[in-house]
Amino acid sequence: MLQKYFVAVISLFSITCSFAQTASVTTDSMTTSAPENAKKEPVLVITGSVDAYYKLDFAKTTANSLTSFTQTHNAFSLGMASVKFEHKGDKVSAVADLGFGPRAKDFSYADAGITQAIKQLYVSYSPADWLKFTLGTWGTHVGYELLDPQLNRNYSMSYMFSNGPFSHTGLKAEVSKGKHGFMLGVANVTDFRTPPSGYINKKFLIAQYSIAPTENIKLYLNYVGGQNPDTSKTSQFDAVITAKVSDKFNMGFNGTINNTRLWDGSKSMDAKAWGGAAIYLNLDPKPWFGLTLREEMFNDKHQFKTASYAMEGCTILATTLSANFKTGGFTFIPELRIDQTNKKVLFTDKDGAYTKSAASFLIAAIYSF
Repeated sequence: MLQKYFVAVISLFSITCSFAQTASVTTDSMTTSAPENAKKEPVLVITGSVDAYYKLDFAKTTANSLTSFTQTHNAFSLGMASVKFEHKGDKVSAVADLGFGPRAKDFSYADAGITQAIKQLYVSYSPADWLKFTLGTWGTHVGYELLDPQLNRNYSMSYMFSNGPFSHTGLKAEVSKGKHGFMLGVANVTDFRTPPSGYINKKFLIAQYSIAPTENIKLYLNYVGGQNPDTSKTSQFDAVITAKVSDKFNMGFNGTINNTRLWDGSKSMDAKAWGGAAIYLNLDPKPWFGLTLREEMFNDKHQFKTASYAMEGCTILATTLSANFKTGGFTFIPELRIDQTNKKVLFTDKDGAYTKSAASFLIAAIYSF
């Protein structure tokens, strides 16, 4: 099935190129080439960011820190130094997005050495305004939150983000038509730039449909699925909605469900699921000051994601309140977070005993340019 999608993408690419090469203007008995539009000079855009934080866990432990990038206690910690080079031509563009530090290392956990500094690295070709092909590695289309801290209003990450996917490496085609957008692609196994040994012939299918019914509302429906290196098969469906209510208030929603079918050595077992939902309430009473409340429910009763930490599966309710103080490219974030479970199987108190809740406080400094 994935081979058919791959062939379809390449065929569409070939037809578009052939059409572009044979287009001409015919007048009476003479045929002349259409005049070329003024070509745009390539433009190099350089952006980046740096961030650092301090975190205090009220139980005085790192064992309760189960989401990405902030797994520390009572320590001043580095985030990431990031620089993004984007070269834009008339039809072709290229991006080299590099990151250095613990945040970038955790994001590229499937890589080793200098390759861990690669956040994104791809080339795009747009034969028409409504069509674009991209080959390389890029951040996932799944989810509401993003790797770069300046693009989020909460500094700590959600459970849905932390359990991936993080990135995809492959080929994708994007089509835009009015209020609608479509993306279809074929990629390596999720988060792997180089497929694991013996897994080269396996590919994942990725897809997205987007629609903007109004200027203030956007909807994204996302999919990623394929066979994992452990021979299990996974399909993840994800939805993101953003809504601007006024200049001072906007909302976001993210819901995801992952169905995994394990292999018992002879046949596929019944599918098991994990998933979650989160709502983001963003209030900006002043240009320099904003508040964001994130309420997330993460359900992992089958222990796909908490097996290394919990005695049994559970449901987590995480409440995160973050303030954003801004001036120029600088953002200062004080943040309070309280995570709760329906069973005493995951978090521990300062004495090491299991408890239903965990709390932490952090401050983060981010500068972007």
